Amino acid sequence: MSPLKFLSPNPADPSKPLFIFLPGMDGNGRLLRPQIEGLTPWFDIRCLALGPQDANEWKPLARQVSQLIAQELLVSPTDRKRAVYLCGESFGGCLAMQLLVLSPHLFDRVILVNPASSFRRLPWMQLGPLITRQLPNLAYRYSAKGIIPFLIEPSRVSRRDRVALESAMESVPAKTAAWRMSLLSQFEVERLPLERMTHPVLLIAGGNDRLLPSQRETKSLLARFPNAQLVLLPRSGHACLLETETNLKKILTQEGFLPA
Repeated sequence: MSPLKFLSPNPADPSKPLFIFLPGMDGNGRLLRPQIEGLTPWFDIRCLALGPQDANEWKPLARQVSQLIAQELLVSPTDRKRAVYLCGESFGGCLAMQLLVLSPHLFDRVILVNPASSFRRLPWMQLGPLITRQLPNLAYRYSAKGIIPFLIEPSRVSRRDRVALESAMESVPAKTAAWRMSLLSQFEVERLPLERMTHPVLLIAGGNDRLLPSQRETKSLLARFPNAQLVLLPRSGHACLLETETNLKKILTQEGFLPA
């Protein structure tokens, strides 16, 4: 089983708050690339990379990520508590909520981008794991390309990042994709005690998400988190962090979410 690990796009800087990015179904964290430059002056960034053979259930997966974050905090300056920002996109948004409930003491602020917590309630999505599990890897790679129009509006994403998205999706074996979809099928956000989480939470929703009803889902989560705010990106799709017009640093600034 491949271990979980953090990718660091820049040299470590323990003087800055930690920014933990939990990726979508691709599981490699590299698709945060368009946002790295804007976030770098403010944060010490870590992107979670899930091994393709990882077959953990939600709780063991969250425990392992919690341990990774705790290890990162061991190198923090000893004279003050280091702030930790948790950011989860799509699949990573579900993992972020599971992680927040498991280890609320680790985090200062939470950012959820088009979290996939509605997956279980969509009957047609339940077919995904069943079909994908039967596909050879080559057939799955071709089928994965067919999902891309549901993930992005091509005119809003640079050619370089479209290619990166295709490459990221093709790198996931069919059995791995099926397993991650099965996890989403089992994810019951209704059972998580989100009402007890008093952290500042920023919800970001793509108003033109063709994959999941993210606008409706984030409004539902807004009603459950005691200290949450919602940003709607009217023209954005599901993988909105890849879009040239989406500037996460600017959104954090406007919503008062950047470190002091």
